Amino acid sequence: MANAAKTITVEQTASSIRRHQSQRATLIGLKLNKIGRVAELPDTPEVRGMIYKVRHLVRVVGEA
Repeated sequence: MANAAKTITVEQTASSIRRHQSQRATLIGLKLNKIGRVAELPDTPEVRGMIYKVRHLVRVVGEA
């Protein structure tokens, strides 16, 4: 239960133009699709993997 309360805040820092379709879909899955948009997501292995896949397009703002 303690793990379910943890969250990660992610901000998109780069454009998805000229990126592979899978990377665009990953950004949409992370609730990001415009530069500067911030999303608060649950801290799960699946979300961590998605962030790792597009690590050159996003930055982790905070972890709670």
